[in-house]
Amino acid sequence: MITILADHNIEGQALLLWGTLGAAGWLELVPLRLVRFVEVGLPYTSTDRVVWHFVQTHEMYLLTDNRNMEGHDSLEQTIRDENTERSLPVLTIGRVDRMVERTYREACAARLLDIILYPEDHVGTGRLFIP
Repeated sequence: MITILADHNIEGQALLLWGTLGAAGWLELVPLRLVRFVEVGLPYTSTDRVVWHFVQTHEMYLLTDNRNMEGHDSLEQTIRDENTERSLPVLTIGRVDRMVERTYREACAARLLDIILYPEDHVGTGRLFIP
């Protein structure tokens, strides 16, 4: 099962993306699961570093809209400090405000599928933007 953790501030947009995957039939073909912070026991106040360690430990992808890039515990600094050649990439929606557009969601879904269906091409990259 491939698990994607939706960042707490984009749960609605993640559900829109999930609906797009479902409408295209992908959720019947690929063992995917979308989870939220509350479902995995992560507090919304968790630092980026704690979230990154959590998803790496549990072999999940983090779907985010671009977490803070400032400070020791920022996502960008954490990736720079701790990413390895075996780390799963963080999936960052490039324009979360456009998730209301069907064509943009479809492009995001296609990119997400490319990443998770071909992990060997993406593991260790740190962060990937979708679409």
